[in-house]
Amino acid sequence: MAEHKLDVVGCGSMVVDMFYRTPRIIRADEKILLHAHSASAAIERTQVGGLVLNHLGWARVLGLRTGIFGKLGDDRHGEFLRDGMEHLGIRHHLTFDGSASAFATIFVDTHGDRAIYMSRGATGELTPAEVRSRHGAFIRRANLVSTEISQLPLRTVLAILLFARTHSIPTILDVDVPPSDAIGSLGTRAELERALKLATYLKPAKSAARELIAGNGRDPLKLAEAIRAKYGNRAVIITEGDKGCSIAADGVAFRVPAFKVKQIDSTGAGDAFLAGIFAGLRMNLPWEKTGRLANAAGAICVTRLGAFPSGFEVRDEIVDLYGEAIALRRPRIEADQHEPGNEISTAEVEEFFDVALAELATLRSGMNFAAIARTVEVIRTALGRGGRVHVTGVGKPEHVARYAASLFCSIGTPATFLHATETLHGSLGQVHPRDVVIAISNSGNTDELLSTASAIREQGAQLIAITGNKESGLTQLADLVIHAPVAQEGGGLGLAPRISVLGEVFVLAGLSVALEVAHGLTVEEYSRWHRAGTIGEAARRIAEARSSRRRA
Repeated sequence: MAEHKLDVVGCGSMVVDMFYRTPRIIRADEKILLHAHSASAAIERTQVGGLVLNHLGWARVLGLRTGIFGKLGDDRHGEFLRDGMEHLGIRHHLTFDGSASAFATIFVDTHGDRAIYMSRGATGELTPAEVRSRHGAFIRRANLVSTEISQLPLRTVLAILLFARTHSIPTILDVDVPPSDAIGSLGTRAELERALKLATYLKPAKSAARELIAGNGRDPLKLAEAIRAKYGNRAVIITEGDKGCSIAADGVAFRVPAFKVKQIDSTGAGDAFLAGIFAGLRMNLPWEKTGRLANAAGAICVTRLGAFPSGFEVRDEIVDLYGEAIALRRPRIEADQHEPGNEISTAEVEEFFDVALAELATLRSGMNFAAIARTVEVIRTALGRGGRVHVTGVGKPEHVARYAASLFCSIGTPATFLHATETLHGSLGQVHPRDVVIAISNSGNTDELLSTASAIREQGAQLIAITGNKESGLTQLADLVIHAPVAQEGGGLGLAPRISVLGEVFVLAGLSVALEVAHGLTVEEYSRWHRAGTIGEAARRIAEARSSRRRA
């Protein structure tokens, strides 16, 4: 399937917002009655939300091709959020292995002001490694990458910004919470400072801006200029609610006044505003017009309940309020439905190869060759006293074990495959106390294999472990361990055993080389064991040529 570029790809908050109407926002130790529930009055509402998902939704109705990546829970909230994305045609590249999808309880008073209580759930569980291994190819489709200081761990924010910079993609960082709230709960001050410097564009909330530049007064425009001077961003945009925004960019610094509208709910106004910034950047509008478009989007947002656009009709309202002709693309959901959000593309395959080669290089650099040499000694000693070699594993390593046993036989080390679960049902008789068993497991904690390993030890045979986990149960049971760690599996979900299996094969192939040399394998022996096939024919030709040279 052809790969399509996206105008903006984001990562951050994806939240189910649950709205309640309240007469006023109360303080600590107060109680208040909510308005009586009435479906027709729509005083309680559940809606798609979250900082990043909101601004991608508004960008979508402004005609941009948008995408989101990250982690959700495999639950009803996750399904609800995904349905909302698909309703607007937001591409998604998601995993559903989080503890729970995020949600927020939002109380909105009669003036449109609100109080928000959030549970970030799976959003806070996305790791830097997952950014690269699971979502790297999707990010590379973007013309612009957006992320946040709100719910993501700062280490993950840094991974996103660094990945984008490595691939020459500009970034926007929405600093939604003040540093005093971010430091500790999301990461360290050093991580925050580095993220602020890495972002191409910064959009700090006014409260965050005041903390970023201490002692610089409360004037938003001066704050924007000072922040840009400190962190070296291409532009700094500070939202000021119903007062508009301040923008400091290369050679310009000015305020853009807000539009006057009747506020119903201020939730999400900053997110809609940021979508207007996206649209202005994609159309290469001057900063003043970009700020005006952003203010128009934020103003339309506050005229309705909720932070996420319900449909595309708001696009025309934003254009009308903006007040002049503007070349926004009209969103076309129907035309985009042929392209699934989680499609597999050649870019993902390229990303997998990059990750695999990097992991194997790391494995090579940390390989304990002394452990391989010791393994050869153990195997040769066992064979010398009449013992045998068995290779076992559970799951994908079972297939690796079959391959290894066959490979060892072909280079002069007789070996057999040992079925791990069958060992517990009578096949333990295959193992003699003089034997050596090689057990393969990346985690080293697979229950069936641990039971088999315990039985092998009780039988008196020696146990050699090939595992990625030094602290595993298998490591504790083994007489000798070859450590083969792999940090990332690669692929869309990063879960299927891929690179760990490559690492196991890598180690076993290296072990076979050492065994071949120790055996002193000759081409004549090799040709006798390979009576058919291209390899056997090649070995016989070499053997015959050597024999002819000796006779001559």
